[in-house]
Amino acid sequence: MTTMSALSGPNLSALRPTNRGLRWLLAAILALGLLGGGYALVLAQVAGDRGIAPTASSADIEVRGIEVDVRAESGVAARNLAWRQAQREAWRRVGGPAIADGQLSAMVSAIVIQRERVGPKRYVATLGVTFDRQRAGRFLGGASRSRSSAPMLLIPVTASAGAYTAFEVRNPWQRAWAAFNPGTSRIDYVRPTGAGGDSLLLNYGQAGRRSRAWWRTTLDQYSAADALVPIARLEHQFPGGPIKGTFTARYGPDSKVLESFEMEANGPGQLTDMLGEAVDRMDRIYEQALVDGQLQPDPTLRLGGSGEVDPAIARLIEIGRAIRSRDAAVAAAEEAARAAPTPIAPTAQPTQAPAVVRSYTVQFATPDPATFDATLTAVRQTSGVRGVAVTSTAMGGTSVMSVSYGGELPELAAALRGRGFAVREGANALAISR
Repeated sequence: MTTMSALSGPNLSALRPTNRGLRWLLAAILALGLLGGGYALVLAQVAGDRGIAPTASSADIEVRGIEVDVRAESGVAARNLAWRQAQREAWRRVGGPAIADGQLSAMVSAIVIQRERVGPKRYVATLGVTFDRQRAGRFLGGASRSRSSAPMLLIPVTASAGAYTAFEVRNPWQRAWAAFNPGTSRIDYVRPTGAGGDSLLLNYGQAGRRSRAWWRTTLDQYSAADALVPIARLEHQFPGGPIKGTFTARYGPDSKVLESFEMEANGPGQLTDMLGEAVDRMDRIYEQALVDGQLQPDPTLRLGGSGEVDPAIARLIEIGRAIRSRDAAVAAAEEAARAAPTPIAPTAQPTQAPAVVRSYTVQFATPDPATFDATLTAVRQTSGVRGVAVTSTAMGGTSVMSVSYGGELPELAAALRGRGFAVREGANALAISR
């Protein structure tokens, strides 16, 4: 009782400031924890072992999926016989002529063991054989086919259990494309490893965007002209049971479907083989689309570069050039009129100072990619604007651009109002909307 009366007396009021200070301290610690947690969340999205580097990219002739089952006096002897048998089978598949085993072995640069089981007197395996292109080419009709497609950015997407992933986590579909050898393919694949910022830039959401500005920015970072999006939808019948795969070959910023097919693996142990066969079939689909003229880079993704431009856009460019030529002709006529001699003595005319180019911050609403592109285009075409650079993008919110303008801020605001924008002026900044 004595202790409680002491605390309920003047000592309790003495503790209140300390409690208030403690609450402020706890609030500050909580805020710092939230900030640190947000930083850790962003770091976790790009950190860790995410990338799978391509393991093969050469022009050598590669044949996979050769089944061998050989018996001999020992496991080593059975393996040697099986390898020679695989070499002959691979040579037959590529259409090579009849040659001696020694000459054939000299052209083999690698034996790829996809799966093997070695017994005391038996060797069972699935093998791949790689022939050196320079040595085998003279027997197979010369050099390899020339690669004729434009650089294509590859974004493999896996759909499983309702989740769509590309490079966010390592997955078997990504690994299958990393193991694929595109050296003899007519498609120029640009295969990201998935490390670093690839998991943020190249995801299923990016594959479904329609904004050309987004695609141009992404493709420029990977030196690609267009994108290929092979999608593998995997359905597990039950744990350890069959796996059904539905594969769709998509292409371009509009996600055009080229072809779709289905395959099935009897269990998880055969998933790797099924995905490897699916990658080969996908490559054939893309090659056939290239032959049929379907795999041409979208003209709207090549603005400012070489290649053909969409006729509507080309017409707009011609109209702009015509207007510029007309304005230049009018200005030249006015200059010639001013330079004509007159009976009145010339008087000194004050010279107008050249417009000073200043940089202003402009905020603009971007509810969707179409509005984003339309706003950038309209601001670039505003009279007096020398350059536009996007500094912050927020789809569904407010984005920010930096505008270089030859004049004062009120003049820029008036010019933007003339383009149909609702403009609010601030301190060296504007907010525009339609």
